[in-house]
Amino acid sequence: MKKRANSYIGIDIDKLTNSIVNTVSGDSFATDILEVTKVDLKKITKKNGWLFSWNNEFKFADRKIYKLTISSNPTIIQGLISIGDYGDHFYLHLIESAPFNVGKRKVYEGVPGNLFAFACKCSWDKGYQGFLAFISKTRLIGHYEKMLSATQVGVKEWLSSLTPHLN
Repeated sequence: MKKRANSYIGIDIDKLTNSIVNTVSGDSFATDILEVTKVDLKKITKKNGWLFSWNNEFKFADRKIYKLTISSNPTIIQGLISIGDYGDHFYLHLIESAPFNVGKRKVYEGVPGNLFAFACKCSWDKGYQGFLAFISKTRLIGHYEKMLSATQVGVKEWLSSLTPHLN
């Protein structure tokens, strides 16, 4: 398998909710998070407006991809997250809102927040106290500190310790 470049998380967390909210009506919708299947990958393509190659991400054995859907409409994927379990924390490799949930005309708010919360819950359930690591795009570090109470830690040392996991 060829070497993988580091991914930098660059998604705005617009709202922290335990559901997603329609930006026009204000209606709130319960969500489910399920593991992505090969069938799902046929819809999740750059041709359909997705930014990342989720087919490539699916090939890595050290991570799992999950989809966020509205409970009453499980066929429409609202967002995706790729996480890996490293024995004492989870690492967030990629996260992306569906193309229709990005920008000023997004349909739903709360997609990224729900996905981050899911990853933290996975960490909590494994006994890792909810620890989740990720590399942020520089311009969003303050945003994650504010919205998620994220803490920047020994980045250079931490990155070098992750090198085997990111290749």
